[in-house]
Amino acid sequence: MKNRELLEKPFAPTQIKQRQGTYGDVLDYVESVAIVQRLNDALDGDWSFAVLQHKIYEDEVVVLGQLSTNGVTKTQFGKSKITRSKKDQSMVSLGDDFKAAASDSLKKCATLMGVGLHLYAESGNKSPAKEGSAVNPSENGRITARQLSAIFAIGKSQGMDNQAIKDYTKEVFSKLPDFLTRQEASVIIQQLQEASNA
Repeated sequence: MKNRELLEKPFAPTQIKQRQGTYGDVLDYVESVAIVQRLNDALDGDWSFAVLQHKIYEDEVVVLGQLSTNGVTKTQFGKSKITRSKKDQSMVSLGDDFKAAASDSLKKCATLMGVGLHLYAESGNKSPAKEGSAVNPSENGRITARQLSAIFAIGKSQGMDNQAIKDYTKEVFSKLPDFLTRQEASVIIQQLQEASNA
């Protein structure tokens, strides 16, 4: 792949933003425009992104996106909450929600090519409770918010409801999703992705 070093170069601190995660934690992220700029710089604009599938659920939209360049293709899910009117709970703009889900998918695909990967590698080092988890058997690297979110997004994209996803992780590891270790979560994600590609 062209210029892998530039693809994987850490973003400047001024480009890294923070937002509240679904489960109350604080997540680092880089805006889509910075991801697109990095792809353009590293790949001389020689890349393409396409949404392969999209679904609407009660509270969110999910897309399956594909990023391709020079014979290398990465596929990943993206999601966005459906924005509803406070007045009557009607959908405000499904198009904007799909756009946000596509941006989320693009970012995740780009991560598989190394863009912003340092944010994931460092995410476990911010909370003192997580420090040293690799050597602390009682912590055992508990599932991250990103992994938990991915498990539910992939499961929902296959038509599973929340209870079916919980039943699945209980069947495989005798645990609810929230109590999986990072390694167990990776196994579940891989199995769900393989099932979706079957």
